[in-house]
Amino acid sequence: MRLIDKSNIFELWKNADCVCFDVDSTVCRNEAIDDLADFVGLGNPVQQITKEAMGGNMSFKEALKKRLSIIRPSLNVIQQFNDIQQNQLTPYIKELIDLLHSKEVPVYLVSGGFRLIINPIANLLNIDRKNVYANTLKFDLNGEYLGFDECEMTSESGGKARVIENLKKLYNYDRVIMIGDGATDLESCPPADGFIGFGGNVVRELVKQNSQWFVYCFSELIEKI
Repeated sequence: MRLIDKSNIFELWKNADCVCFDVDSTVCRNEAIDDLADFVGLGNPVQQITKEAMGGNMSFKEALKKRLSIIRPSLNVIQQFNDIQQNQLTPYIKELIDLLHSKEVPVYLVSGGFRLIINPIANLLNIDRKNVYANTLKFDLNGEYLGFDECEMTSESGGKARVIENLKKLYNYDRVIMIGDGATDLESCPPADGFIGFGGNVVRELVKQNSQWFVYCFSELIEKI
C-alpha cells in the first residue's frame, strides 16, 4: 500500500520552484483524444480504451497505439479539431498560471496527448513551446496519419516521471509539484516532490485516495499560493 505524506504539501505548493500540469481533464475540461474520436465519428471504442488506460488497467503506449489505430487522424482533421478545442480551458487555470508566472515559477505542460493539439493551448496560457512535453504525430507528404514518435518520454507508462527527472537534472529544481487527474500523473510522484490531484472535471478514485492534496477547483490553489 502506498504511504501518503500530506504533512508538507501546502508548504511545498507555496514555495514550488517548478509546477507541471497534466492537460486532458486538468488544464482542459475534456479528454482531447476522446473528443477527437467523436469528431471523426469513432467515439465509443476509443472512450472505452481511455477508461481502461486512465484506470491503470493497460500500459499507456498500448492504449495510445490502439486509440490512434482506430482514429488515424490526418493533419487536416487535427487542424479542424483545434478550431473547437480552444474553448476547453478549465475555469481559473489561466489565472493560476498567470499568477505562477508573476512569481517567476516555471510552468510545464506534461501530457500523453499530442503537441499539435496542446501547442495552441500553450499559446493561450503564455507557456513557451519548449515547456511542452507531449507526443508527436507522424504524417506522410499528403498529411495522412503514419504513426507517432515512440521515442517521446510521454509515449509510455512512467513517461511523466521521466520528464520530471529530466527537468530536475537540467534545472536543479528541488520543489517540483505535479498536478493532474489520472494514474499517469499520480505515478510521477516521486520523482515529483509533491502531487496535487485535480477533480474539477472528472474524479478518479485511485487519484483521490492517493493524492497529498485533492482539489476540485483551481481557485483553491490560487487561495493557498
